[in-house]
Amino acid sequence: MTRPTLALTAALLALGAPPAAATGFTELGYDVLASTKARVDLHGVLRLRSELLRNLDLDRGPTPSGELLFPVSLSEPDRQTLYHADTRLRTDLAFYAPGGMVAVKARVDVLDNVSFGDSADGIPGGSLTQRPPGSAFIVKRAWGEAVTPLGYFAAGRMGAHWGLGMLSNGGDCADCDSGDAADRLTFATAALGHIFAVAYDFSAVGHDVARADEVRTVDVEPSAAVRTFSFAILNWRNDTSRARRTAAGKATFEYGLAWSHRWQDADVPASYLPLSVPVAIGPAQLVRRGLTADVADLWLRLETRHAHVELEAAYLHSKVDQASSLPGFELPEQVTSNQFGLALESTFGELDGAFDLGVDMGFASGDSAPGFGARPALQDLTAPVNGDLDGPQAVPPYDNTVDNFRFHPDYRVDRILFREIIGTVTDAFYLRPHARLRLATFHSARLDLGVTGVMSWANYASSTPGGHRPLGLEIDPTLAYHADNGFAVQLEYAVLFPWAGLDNPAAGLIAKPAQLLRLHLAFGW
Repeated sequence: MTRPTLALTAALLALGAPPAAATGFTELGYDVLASTKARVDLHGVLRLRSELLRNLDLDRGPTPSGELLFPVSLSEPDRQTLYHADTRLRTDLAFYAPGGMVAVKARVDVLDNVSFGDSADGIPGGSLTQRPPGSAFIVKRAWGEAVTPLGYFAAGRMGAHWGLGMLSNGGDCADCDSGDAADRLTFATAALGHIFAVAYDFSAVGHDVARADEVRTVDVEPSAAVRTFSFAILNWRNDTSRARRTAAGKATFEYGLAWSHRWQDADVPASYLPLSVPVAIGPAQLVRRGLTADVADLWLRLETRHAHVELEAAYLHSKVDQASSLPGFELPEQVTSNQFGLALESTFGELDGAFDLGVDMGFASGDSAPGFGARPALQDLTAPVNGDLDGPQAVPPYDNTVDNFRFHPDYRVDRILFREIIGTVTDAFYLRPHARLRLATFHSARLDLGVTGVMSWANYASSTPGGHRPLGLEIDPTLAYHADNGFAVQLEYAVLFPWAGLDNPAAGLIAKPAQLLRLHLAFGW
């Protein structure tokens, strides 16, 4: 069990999500109003992205395990430039019942992150068209909402987001690629100037088998099910209220505290692990697990006419009594995890004005084991060695702790190092100064120029490929055109100047700069 705390996605709120895209308690139910007629709302955006990636392997050679920091060409390993383009049509639908405070909502993504040129019809050299991929339509969410005299109730598969999205992220941002969802029952009510909310998640079934009709299934091992209970209290204002206070010269301070507990008594690893030879699932495949995990997450936001400061801080603790995935083979000690993460965002300048600047920062606790532990394989029990980029942070029975906090991959802080090479912010500290200048204002559109710098260091030198804590300096300029009619064009550039933490001392190679150029097109309604 190398990722015990990934299960801790706290079930909670989203801030500023679009209509029908509710990912948390502050959005759920806000648009369910009494009406004499049924109505349907549809919101969405078509996103097109193309990018040029230059030298993202940093020309520093492979790690001791033979892995490169980024994929290279099959026929020309020394080739410096790779290309990519993809698309996604995101649709959020809401159906409002007549005469009552009830709504049913769904999110359907079409061609989600499908590459341009993918699914060629037949032999690629002779293809005249693209056939629809098997996953052309992906229903990511479907849930119902009801407003009652006691409060708000919702049930179904819905988005999960809290605060800045550092830990639990609904994936609502324009550049997001994944996003969290939960099969959930939730209730929220307002009292004493606060919102109180509880949620119960069916996080995973134990082991289900087909019934006689071969349509439905039944969970035959409830002890292997994973359940999560969450509680949140917050003081929050909607965008309209916040804007009125800002226009009146008033400061708005908001806050929230969430706690989430997850548990699993037993497990059936053979039902989900990749096995070379399938095995029959029976009592012998049951493993005593004893998983418990807790997270406490604090969110703060202060907004004035000339300042916006937002912070999220989370502490996670978990234990796994039995981390073995082999029935009949038990490990002598628990695997434990203690992790801490913090993200701070600040912007100073008039809201949506001609100029603003700020400094962001983030910290994710680390683990002294080699590699960052950002995305270890599901069944990888091979101990990483010094110089590896990744690998499991716990390899029982020799190493029984996993202490590296991982930011959600949809919480973007840069464009190359954490996003493309490491995979996310983990075992690291970063500083992120940024500035934005409005170049032009049209009747219903704006043209902005922004620049961001990201300086990053690892917490443990043993986690880095180069054996040193300094990781690099990245500069990310942006030219963005946004129109009120939903059309947007954004041109992004990035250059990473790697520091000693990304070198290859064993081969005597120094990491070289990497570059990225990305074009975003968005058509929304």
